[in-house]
Amino acid sequence: MIMDSEIYAILKDHYFIPFYLLTWVISVATYRKYFDTVLKYFPVFIAYTFFTELLGYFIKYHEEFQFFSDERYSWRNIIIYNIYQVVAFLFFYWVYWKTLKSVHYKKWVKYGVGMMLASYIISLFYQNPFYTGLYYADIVGAVVLLICVILYLKEKKEEANPYPQRYNLLYWVSIGTLIFYLTAPYVLLVGYVRYDIWSVYGFHSILVVLIMLMYAFFIVGLLMGKRKAFR
Repeated sequence: MIMDSEIYAILKDHYFIPFYLLTWVISVATYRKYFDTVLKYFPVFIAYTFFTELLGYFIKYHEEFQFFSDERYSWRNIIIYNIYQVVAFLFFYWVYWKTLKSVHYKKWVKYGVGMMLASYIISLFYQNPFYTGLYYADIVGAVVLLICVILYLKEKKEEANPYPQRYNLLYWVSIGTLIFYLTAPYVLLVGYVRYDIWSVYGFHSILVVLIMLMYAFFIVGLLMGKRKAFR
């Protein structure tokens, strides 16, 4: 009975978490389409996302999962999201670095990775990652990722390929990523600097919509993707 109420609470207030699980199931079911591509670790990344969100929920609402004994901070779960964001950026940077053909573009990605890592290191001198999100560094990382996506889409547009883009999994992943990171880091920053605006105007709902939209693009790509169209 307790387990049923727990599941109901997750589905009711954190309905995007099962959406991660659905995406992972589909990614595993369609794995043969891309198992030998640069996205071969995609199911692992999605599973990591799912378990991070699940752990975040239990840290916030269950005492036995909390990191801090001080009741003022016991519910804080931001550290796992700070770690997750760095891992997510590094995963996508690696994907695009491996996929891009231009030597100049690859160098730009390397420089971007250096900038992203430097921004997080600098943030550690001014913010405690256990208590607050490193949102300024997140924006730097997001800008670098957006540049990676744009460079990839530029290359795809210029190359000759007999297969339509709608059959290319990485194309759908790129579009979903582009839409999310164009907006989400700034939405989170609003919550950090002006929580009153975040609450009044329902910015959390905007963030959830962006998450589900991104993963909807992932699912479309997984279902429509064909091995020969990948790059």
